[in-house]
Amino acid sequence: MTQTQPTITPRLEEPKFGFNEYAERLNGRAAMVGFALMVIIEYVTNQGVLSWLGLK
Repeated sequence: MTQTQPTITPRLEEPKFGFNEYAERLNGRAAMVGFALMVIIEYVTNQGVLSWLGLK
């Protein structure tokens, strides 16, 4: 007896929270923007971020 294979793949709803592709992509982009801003702040003020925040 041979069983036929399904012809379509069900569309599963993307999870709203947790580790999913959208959340990881958004987190990566936010990290890139934050790093770029940190480099710009250090270049413009000519001091490190810790000094700029008053922690050093």
